[in-house]
This record gives sequence, C-alpha cells and structure tokens, in this order.
Amino acid sequence: QVQLVESGGGLVQAGGSLRLSCTASGRTFSSYVMGWFRQAPGKERESLATITWSGVGTVYRESVKGRFTISRDTANYTVYLQMNSLKPEDTAVYLCAAGKYRSSRYDAYDYWGQGTQVTVSS
Repeated sequence: QVQLVESGGGLVQAGGSLRLSCTASGRTFSSYVMGWFRQAPGKERESLATITWSGVGTVYRESVKGRFTISRDTANYTVYLQMNSLKPEDTAVYLCAAGKYRSSRYDAYDYWGQGTQVTVSS
C-alpha cells in the first residue's frame, strides 16, 4: 500500500517558521518527482515546490521563492518543506504528492498525503 504521510503543521505567528515532513512508503519512489502543494478554503490547490529524489533541480512557486525550501532525505524517503517568514496568506492545508513527471498541475500527481494544516496568525 502506497502511503505519503505529512507532519509538522500547526499554528504560528506571522514571521515565524515551520518545517513540514512527508514520509513515503509502500513502493520505490526513487524515480518519482515529489511536490508540495497547498489548498486554502475556496481556492484551488496550488503547487509550491518540487524536487527529484536525486536532488537535481528544484522548482518553486514565485510567491514562496526565498522563503520556502524543499529538500529530501533519500535514506529515510522523507521530503521536507522549510517555511520561513510565514504570512497569514500562507494559511492552508499543505499536502505532499508523488508523480512520474514534474508539473505544477495537481492532476499530474499519482499519490497524495492526507495533508497537514498550517495556520499563520497576524
């Protein structure tokens, strides 16, 4: 059974930081692209950052460049999203996903975690 499990969300004040984790299990993800997305109430799911397991090539959404960093631990099949200088508009459910190809479209990804809530207070 394929599983992606996120953790690390919570409530933080504006300007604060959080690190999200996504651990993959159930199959070999070494050839997959891993991505972090978020979805706020009433809004579309949006891509934030993607990374390959080889670590070659990371892509970021313009609005999070310089604040968010995606990284991976290949030994533990875990992908991280370090989020700094958080803003109230970053409040959303954050989800990780795995897909065969890099894409900003959420429907290009095959596997999804259950999501973790991030709330940024002003």
